[in-house]
Parts: sequence; structure tokens; C-alpha cells
Amino acid sequence: MSVVIDVSDVPLDRISFTISPLAELGAVLHVLAEPSHHPGLLEWATETRLALPPDLADRLYEADILWRSTRSDLFLPGSAAADLKEELDAWDRLDDDAFVVAAVEISCATSFAHPRPSPLHRTEDRRRARELAAARGLRQAAFADRLLEDPRQVRAWLRRLLEDCEQAFFGEIWERVRVRLAADARHKNELLKHRGLGQAVAEASPAITLDTARDCLVVDKLQDGRVTGSGTGIVFLPTAFGWPHLVVRDAHGDRPVLQYPLAVPELPSALSLATVQQRLEAVAHPLRLRLCRTLARGPHSTTELADANGLTAPEVSRHLGVLKKAGLTRTRREGRYVLHELDIELVGRLGADLLGNALR
Repeated sequence: MSVVIDVSDVPLDRISFTISPLAELGAVLHVLAEPSHHPGLLEWATETRLALPPDLADRLYEADILWRSTRSDLFLPGSAAADLKEELDAWDRLDDDAFVVAAVEISCATSFAHPRPSPLHRTEDRRRARELAAARGLRQAAFADRLLEDPRQVRAWLRRLLEDCEQAFFGEIWERVRVRLAADARHKNELLKHRGLGQAVAEASPAITLDTARDCLVVDKLQDGRVTGSGTGIVFLPTAFGWPHLVVRDAHGDRPVLQYPLAVPELPSALSLATVQQRLEAVAHPLRLRLCRTLARGPHSTTELADANGLTAPEVSRHLGVLKKAGLTRTRREGRYVLHELDIELVGRLGADLLGNALR
């Protein structure tokens, strides 16, 4: 599974790495709503939530369908600005249909949906939008009802909410992180200019690769989708609060946006989805699972494993080959014997690697 971004015929001057306070605020609000996704920020999230004025906390809860499980397109602007006010002014220039369609992008589907008609016009689309919101909670459903009944009023309400967030906590955060984000964006733009798109995206995230044969970017995610940047270009937004998420916005005619987290050096590099899938499939077989149990207790030879499991040595060798190809075992020679053992540290990370791909 992957998200593919078509970059054929996209000139470099239509590809940019830039910063967006609105996108960073969206990432911050997601951390506050789902701190379990971000263990490194758990203490910060707890302290920040406890310090929120009760009225602000209530309003954030009411609108959290915009950032909790699926980031609303409203928080991934295709024309980013360095000032939150400018980006909120761009909200005001959207017509009601565009604003509502972006706001109700809350599907849990693992593939990109086709552009949807505005729920302001068709009863069926309005019913579907309400159903999706109701699944998130009663207050979230009430928010969606208000949005569908009076989008202008809700747009003004949301703007005040984000301005209050800037006043209460985000202004200080943005002043702290924007220099780092701007430096990263400048560095990526220099790479883009002098070494090409492939090198720039490789440094942005190991989960993004340039497929020169197909003229596309491949984003390694547990999600399917095809996005076109031809004729529009692409915007890349670094985030200090986004790890482990890699968020792609299919703007349906506007410039697609890809928000990538800055590197977290104290954490191990994320494995590719293909590697995680290979390792899960390797241990899914009942016999290989039994072999893992034995090899976790210490190194054993093929003959020992065959005798213990009532199998022939070639049968065991085939299963050991699958485990070794997946990187789950190590071998060493002791005299005339080859001993196999489980890589305990790697197997211990398997759950974290799976979760990291699920959250990316």
C-alpha cells in the first residue's frame, strides 16, 4: 500500500518546502487530542491540557473531529504563509461549499476518496456528513449540524477558537519552533535546487521515494491513493509536532500538500511497510512461531530443531530461511555446527514497527 504523487511535467519552481503556522497548529491540536500517538510529547500534552481555560478546552473538544483522527484539509494549506492571521484570512476567502467540504473530510477510509459534492446541496450528502460526525460523539455531531446549517457562523467561531489557542499556548510554541522549521525548509529547497527532488524528499523522510521510471513520488503508508501534482506543483511542510505521522492532502485540483515530521534522532528509523509485512508473515506460520519460541531461549542447530519438532532437516531449513530472510534470526558457526538464534531486540520492536506504520 502507498500513496503515489504524480510529478510528471512538474517544474521545480512549482515544488516548494515552506512553513505554515496553521499546519503546525493542526499538528499541535492533534497531539492534545491523541497524546498516545506521541509518547515523547505526553508530558507536554498533559501539562498543556491541564492549563487550558475550561471554556477553551470545551470548545476544542467540540471541534476535534477536524484534527483528532483525520486532519481536516483546512489545516494543510496549499498556499502557506508565515503568519497565522494570513492563513485564517485565506479561510475567509473560501466559498461556503469549499469550506464545508474541507471541514467534513473525516472519513476513516484507507484510500483517498474522489472529490465529493458539497453536503450543503444534496440531502444524501448532508446525511452522510452527519453520520460520520455522529460516530465521533454527540458534541461533534452537534458541531457538524451547526456547520451544515450556518457555515459562515461556524467559520467565524473556528477562527476565534484558533486565535484563542494562539493567545493561550500556540503563540509561544510557534515562536520556539518556527526558526527550526524555516531552517529545515531552506535546506530542503537548496537540495531541491542543486541535487534534485529525489535527494530533497529522501532527506525529508525515508518513507518518501522518487520513482524516476514512473515520474512519481511514492509515500510508504498503510493507505492507497493517487494524487496528481502535474499542473499544480506540490507543497512540503515540515512539522515539529507531527512525528510519527506523514500527512498527505489530496487537494482535488489545488496543490497537494505533504506534511513531514522533522527527524527524531533519539528514535530508531522507521521500517518500511514491506519489511514489517514480511516479518509479520514470517512469524504467522504456526511452525515458525514454535521455532521462534525455541530460538528465543538460545542458539540451536538445524538438527536439534528438526528432532524437537519431528521434522526433517530440509523442512526446518526452509522455515529458518524464511525467518532469516525477514531478518528475525542470526546465525553463527560453532565447529561443524551452524547455530541459529532469534534477534530478541528486533523481534521486540516488531509491535512498535507495526504501530509506527499504522500511524504514519
